[in-house]
Amino acid sequence: MLVLGPIGFAAPWVLTALIALPVLWLILRAMPPAPRRVLFPGVALLQGLTDRDPVAQRTPWWLLLLRMMAIAALVLGLAGPVWKPVAQADLDDALLVILDAGWAAAPDWSIRQERAESALKAANSKGKPAALLIADGRNDRAALSFDTGQALLGQVRGAQPVAWPTTYPADPEEVLANLPDGRLTTLWISDGLDHPGHDQWQSTLIERGELRVFAPSVRPVTLALSEADEPTLLLRNAPQDNVPEIVAIGPDPQGIERELARFRGDGPNVVEDGNQRAIPIAMPPELRNRVSRFEIDGQRHAGAVLLADDRVRRRKVGLVGDADNQGEGQQLLSPLFYLRRALAPGADISEGGLGDVLDAAPDVVIVADQVDMADAPQLSEWVEEGGILIRFAGPRMAAYEDLTAEPLLPVDLRQGGRDIGGALSWGDPRGLLPFAADGIFAGLEAPADVAIRAQLMAQPSPELSQRTIASLSDNTPLVTRQRLGQGQVVLFHVTANPDWSNLPLSGAFVKMLERLVAMARVSNDLTAIDQGAETFWTPISTLDGFGRTTSIDGLAPVAGEELDAGPGPDRPAGIYGASERRRALNAGGPVTTARWGNAQIEQDDADPGMFLRGYLLGLAAILLAFDALGSALVVRGGRIAVLAILLALMQPATETRAQDGVMPDPELVRAADEVALAYVLTGDPATDQTSQEGLAGLSFALRQRTSVEPGEPIGIDLDNDDLALLTFLYWPVTDDQPAPSPGAYLRLNHFLRSGGMILFDTNDGDVAGVGGPDMSQALRRLAAPLEIPPLAPVPEDHVLTRTFYLLGDFPGRWDGNPVWVEAPPAREDSADPVGFRQLNDGVTPVVIGANGWAEAWAIDDGGYARFPVGRGWEGERQREMAFRFGINLIMYVLTGNYKSDQVHVPELLDRLRIEEGGGP
Repeated sequence: MLVLGPIGFAAPWVLTALIALPVLWLILRAMPPAPRRVLFPGVALLQGLTDRDPVAQRTPWWLLLLRMMAIAALVLGLAGPVWKPVAQADLDDALLVILDAGWAAAPDWSIRQERAESALKAANSKGKPAALLIADGRNDRAALSFDTGQALLGQVRGAQPVAWPTTYPADPEEVLANLPDGRLTTLWISDGLDHPGHDQWQSTLIERGELRVFAPSVRPVTLALSEADEPTLLLRNAPQDNVPEIVAIGPDPQGIERELARFRGDGPNVVEDGNQRAIPIAMPPELRNRVSRFEIDGQRHAGAVLLADDRVRRRKVGLVGDADNQGEGQQLLSPLFYLRRALAPGADISEGGLGDVLDAAPDVVIVADQVDMADAPQLSEWVEEGGILIRFAGPRMAAYEDLTAEPLLPVDLRQGGRDIGGALSWGDPRGLLPFAADGIFAGLEAPADVAIRAQLMAQPSPELSQRTIASLSDNTPLVTRQRLGQGQVVLFHVTANPDWSNLPLSGAFVKMLERLVAMARVSNDLTAIDQGAETFWTPISTLDGFGRTTSIDGLAPVAGEELDAGPGPDRPAGIYGASERRRALNAGGPVTTARWGNAQIEQDDADPGMFLRGYLLGLAAILLAFDALGSALVVRGGRIAVLAILLALMQPATETRAQDGVMPDPELVRAADEVALAYVLTGDPATDQTSQEGLAGLSFALRQRTSVEPGEPIGIDLDNDDLALLTFLYWPVTDDQPAPSPGAYLRLNHFLRSGGMILFDTNDGDVAGVGGPDMSQALRRLAAPLEIPPLAPVPEDHVLTRTFYLLGDFPGRWDGNPVWVEAPPAREDSADPVGFRQLNDGVTPVVIGANGWAEAWAIDDGGYARFPVGRGWEGERQREMAFRFGINLIMYVLTGNYKSDQVHVPELLDRLRIEEGGGP
């Protein structure tokens, strides 16, 4: 690029055409040769005549200047001028492009690729060798090979950010071993963060030549989890003026991933500390345990995703034991007191009898010194379905005569127990053996001061060693467990209070319970423990640099100490499992801005300068147009032509209207002609496809069962399409759906006033429960500008219940949710509402529900259902009722509520009977 003062030229060679301007000026100014004087007597007859339209002897100066200016503007425009352009690196030497490829580079990855491509193309045009270093840590020992810039473009276009921080090779000299002779120009496309080896690479590159840095203007917004007892979301680097929200995502009851909750980054309970905001996870345990990930709304990189593991999920724990309400002094003797204090920070606790606790659907049930329980069969069934039962021994269990027949014990027990440190015993209290490295308590420290004074002894058996997960110093079992169906039974051979040991007074007791509770509902496969796989973590699911789930092919198990170091090339961000435990390796965390010293910085949001090409070419076109007008002024009839053009330009502009002859969209004409069902385009491809397939299925049912033969459904763009030709509109409501323009709302209100109907479907019937149409925030936002009358649930005598089929409810893919229509007016002289049957032939303009009708109607190209509905025969019957509701709805739209007249048949018959018989 040639820079002349504040103006740069992308194609400076075009400026050589300006040399021709003086020559062109001389050509245009040239005069014809002087005429020769020849005496001719007949010329005397022409004396006194005048030429009213003389031909000019030379071009007028103003027209000549106009043409010169037009040609100069054209030449300058073709030269690609830029006002105050960003200075580019002079590629007089070899070029090295370093492309940071960590997760922090994902938000503006396409811009980084474009910058790298432009630098490589510039090097290729100048014939300079170039090399590309993608800093993802995968090939950090191979020496770079310098090639043409064109040969490296494929690598740039195929590169993708990774789900770990940018990683540089350890030895810059080794990587630059193949550097050509001479100096090196480096373009470092940085993610703006400081990484290990950054300073060493920077100093090495500055010694080799010029270093230019293309860096982002802001740091990425990240999401992490606090290490406190109560998990808290940590939002870092969020802008103060526009704090993003955090979305909790997980499977719904049908197993479909969807948004479960949303947290404000500037809510009332948020604690702000510098550039960090602590956001509590305020969710019901049932919903919180289904969360698989948290995401920062609007951010698309792995650092904005927080995968949920065992630390996030709060278990529901049911406590069963003797009541401890005798008094403050007696409470300290109750086992439930110590269990409650140990579990309260990380679990939701419910207490009561065994039957009451099971009714609360807990994840873990803890029973303290209880035998011969009345609800043991129900408890056994609950464990086999996946529950975790933790039992504690005690005096009652030790004295139970039929202890060998007691169900739900992991091992056979001896009656009477063992008194180790009593007055009549021969030994001292026993301590704890270190926990096994491949067990559920791996990593926990066995306190040396824990003393066990009494315990219930297990009968010797070949399985005893496999079922023991914690032992005393004499190798007798302290904690045993056994798998039962899909669940587990765990037994502490000591009491939950200090009667038999001081274990409940130690921190190890709390951590042991946390480990046992954390494995509830996560994994019940004990094979990994028996094989000693606890020290290695196997990847279960991983992310890419954009925060999307990707394949785990080629990844090997990772040692626990490596996971502590954070994500890396062989351990991307994701979920890793070891036996029952799940651990999330997240990319988000504290970040440090890189410092660049004497390097030249290019900001990604820097003003690239004002491109003047379009302005100059437009000016040239205008000047040439004026040249045409000026030429017309000096030729015959030119004045009349110019006058006509000016008069045409001075005519006032008229608004083009549809009634003035502009034809509407052919698709809308077809929809009106074929009675095609219409749906609103939301911008979400999956939702729009479901709407199209759903209305296609409903149209097929209408053609098969009624005289209505709809055409193919049509998608409606509310901002551009005319609704005057439509009668029915299906509107699926999504959370991210943008609101239509004000003009679209004007058309929608006119559509409703002129007899049209909109079916709003929030499709959240599986989570919304019973409520009104205001339960969906997205629906309230989208429907607020519409002129919607007061609404009420569909009454039993509404025409919609009998338009074609007799219906009692209106299911879709979901069932049990109310459907809302226009409320009937109330009598002026009575508080009782008037039945809908007495309205003046009015059809409700809107129908609102959450049952997901389009998914129930949707069929594929073969005519098969696209989405499951319920289970077995009941599900197919529900789908049939959904089709019947759709047919009733369309018949109601097309025919009005004419069937409401049938309710007057009994009164009419009574009147006829009176008139004919003369009395009642």
